[in-house]
Amino acid sequence: MLDHVTDAHECDIEEWSKTEKGLRPDQAKKFRIRIDGEKFKTEDPMVTGRQILDLASIRPAEEHLVFQILKSGMLEEIRLDETVDLRTPGLERFKTFKSDASYRFMMDGRRFEWGATEITGLTLKKLAGVDPNSFDVWLEIKGQEDELVENTDFVDLTAKGIEKFFTGKKTTTEGQS
Repeated sequence: MLDHVTDAHECDIEEWSKTEKGLRPDQAKKFRIRIDGEKFKTEDPMVTGRQILDLASIRPAEEHLVFQILKSGMLEEIRLDETVDLRTPGLERFKTFKSDASYRFMMDGRRFEWGATEITGLTLKKLAGVDPNSFDVWLEIKGQEDELVENTDFVDLTAKGIEKFFTGKKTTTEGQS
């Protein structure tokens, strides 16, 4: 874990990508990235999925998956031997899963990857980039009525095929007679 003090040669990539102020990633000698919500420091601008797991002391690496959280909210899997260039703005956040398989699903027409067998309605809304209090999410079920997925509901992603979800503005009939 890091303190909030940085030196003149260090770039907090997440903060820089939000403000584009301070030392640019391509000028830095040290980099701060976020892994599973915590910040970690590295001097290597080119890190592999395995090195990302090592920074966060997540072992054994072979039993885990690493995903990069893109600015769009989508997740992209990083293989253990795949290299990520931290000097490229926007490569600041990573999520790990203890899993040997990734699962794909569609949300509002976009394809996502996930490292666990289940996902909650709240997580789906966050990945879709919608306000969880103003939007609902549904699981599309062919030949049947679509299923509303509440924030705390878990959806199994292991079924055959790709699960398809869509979001929509919440509607209320409260106060109408």
